[in-house]
Amino acid sequence: MLKTMKRMRTWPGNPFPLGAHWDGQGINFALFSENATKVELCLFDRADDPRPSVCLPIEEQTNQVWHIYLPELFPGQHYGYRVHGPYDPKQGHRFNPAKLLIDPYAKAIAGNVQWLDGRTFGYRIGDPQADLSIDDRDNAADVPKSVVVDSSFTWGTDKPLFTPWDETVIYEVHVKGLTARHPDVPESQRGTYLGLTSPAVLDHLTTLGVTAVELLPVHHFINDQHLHDRGLTNYWGYNSIGFFAPDIRYAHAQKRGEQVREFKTMVKTLHSEGIEVILDVVYNHTAEGNHLGPTLCFRGIDNASYYRLVDDDKRYYMDYTGCGNTLNMNHPRVLQLIMDSLRYWVEEMHVDGFRFDLASTLARELHDVNRLGAFFDIIHQDPILSRVKLIAEPWDLASGGYQVGNFPLGWAEWNDKYRDTIRRYVKGDGGQVSELGYRISGSSDLYERSGKRPYASINFVTAHDGFTLDDLVSYNEKHNEANGEENRDGNDNNQSWNCGAEGPTNDPAIMALRDQQKRNFLTTLLFSQGVPMLCGGDELGRTQGGNNNAYCQDNEISWFDWNLKDRDRRLLAFVQRLIQLRREQPVLRRRRFFQGRRIRGSEIKDIAWFRPDGHEMTDQDWHDAHVRSLGVRLAGDAIQEKDYKGRPIHGDTLLLLFNSHHEPFQFTLPAHQRGVRWERLLDTSDTETSEDRKQLRGGKTYDLNARSVAVLRLHKTD
Repeated sequence: MLKTMKRMRTWPGNPFPLGAHWDGQGINFALFSENATKVELCLFDRADDPRPSVCLPIEEQTNQVWHIYLPELFPGQHYGYRVHGPYDPKQGHRFNPAKLLIDPYAKAIAGNVQWLDGRTFGYRIGDPQADLSIDDRDNAADVPKSVVVDSSFTWGTDKPLFTPWDETVIYEVHVKGLTARHPDVPESQRGTYLGLTSPAVLDHLTTLGVTAVELLPVHHFINDQHLHDRGLTNYWGYNSIGFFAPDIRYAHAQKRGEQVREFKTMVKTLHSEGIEVILDVVYNHTAEGNHLGPTLCFRGIDNASYYRLVDDDKRYYMDYTGCGNTLNMNHPRVLQLIMDSLRYWVEEMHVDGFRFDLASTLARELHDVNRLGAFFDIIHQDPILSRVKLIAEPWDLASGGYQVGNFPLGWAEWNDKYRDTIRRYVKGDGGQVSELGYRISGSSDLYERSGKRPYASINFVTAHDGFTLDDLVSYNEKHNEANGEENRDGNDNNQSWNCGAEGPTNDPAIMALRDQQKRNFLTTLLFSQGVPMLCGGDELGRTQGGNNNAYCQDNEISWFDWNLKDRDRRLLAFVQRLIQLRREQPVLRRRRFFQGRRIRGSEIKDIAWFRPDGHEMTDQDWHDAHVRSLGVRLAGDAIQEKDYKGRPIHGDTLLLLFNSHHEPFQFTLPAHQRGVRWERLLDTSDTETSEDRKQLRGGKTYDLNARSVAVLRLHKTD
């Protein structure tokens, strides 16, 4: 190995904090490795240097943490580790000091993996023994370098927004995709953190009315070799390698840790507009893949500690994620790593919450999912993390991993039952109304029994993974040919309907129907109990050309097209109107489940369901496969909740009429007493977004058009 190239002063340093920490006079380096026999710290002048300027042995070890202090170093220093120990894959050990390793606690990472001649792998590619062999070639020229950062930043008066769940509207979006093609964003800032601070983007988000952006992964990630070889990239970023480092690819100034400052600027600016920042985080696996993957960080530092290995053959990895490996949540230092990462993003980077990818994996203490696992216990006891927004993707890919409705109190969940039910109903499938009733009223069947509230359900119709809303009404089949896998990737069960033609068409009738179906989906989403999540770009008619797995498309397939047509502008205005109505109507944002009974002081039950003939639904109606039209009355004077100053909440009583049938219905409007009048707020079969003040008498019929949703408000008498 390289020896010291010049002498430097070194002090013993401290085992805490882990990572590289500048204290104003020097830098303390601390690295955990339980099974290492020797650790070297390598310093580089630049990210692309093939050789270190200095390589120093770390001689101090305390509680399995290797540490050293260098009084002559400053922020901006590039570094990496070489870790010695046994190379014995069958026993779970894959130490290889020829491989430069990323610090698991690196606050910034510079450079990307260069997939050249296999030097990033710890074994010899093509060797008959595969990963049982060892590759002793130096890889420093081919791997990213960790960067020491100066954490100082002028936050001013910035503080957590703590937007209540019942007032939250989430906008899921990719940092780059949102601004990569935006003509009003400075060209140098397109696709970056700073791009989200541009006036044009802020104006779009604020006029739309969303209260939080949920960013696809921004932890530093690796572009997989199989994608690199096909000229593609891991656009979504679900391939993390640095759990503390914002990815440098979204930085305007790509040098010496400036991405950290730019990320903080983005958060501060969004907060100033009343918009929270939620991060989509991937703690279930890393970018190192299975036993044939590269050695970049955890594998070379202490493979047996960081990863879940097969008990009777530690050469192989337990894979609950479909990505080759699973982080070992049973190890206290791995659990500490994740908790330290989460606290860092909240305390140092000021983010407001997290969406946990494949969250069921985090609960696996043995092989089963244990909802009271150590990870969740620690979260609940943590005074910082227990207060932020916590959202689970409540499944993983292994047996028993589907846990919708089973996450602990304090957690919200992506509700795929909502997604699938709404998709099936809107496209006209029969036998859906019973399930529909549960979903639009807050999914009490999933959450009420355990003491949760309606906002435990994150409602969505589309997300980054799958069709966009425009594609959902334009394609019967996926079209993923651009991914280079012969259209084998992606989900085949999309519950989509192309409205009569596959893909783009100039048929005005089909185009009008597609636009109406989009309005149906969006109205149902924004007027359901729970927390709505919009997939970014759906409000603009964004299409991916039928690609339902665009994870590798860092191009115009995924990027927003801001060259809006008239129909796109009408859709945007419609969504703005929906969010405004949701904000104005407290009965759409209840914090407690409906009881289906008269609440004291109310003229009617807090919720009631109606047939088109005006009578309430019966048990037989709920289970009739032919029923495709129903109404629901939400009583604004029966909310039985108080606002945050203790005042009773009262609002309008609304009537939502749904018809997924291909024929219209005459819907008899409910009349609980004489003189009842209704006013139309919107009808998805009408492209106008304004209210219709014309009063409609209770007991009379409303012309509910085919495949439409209408919303009416009970007229208040003076």
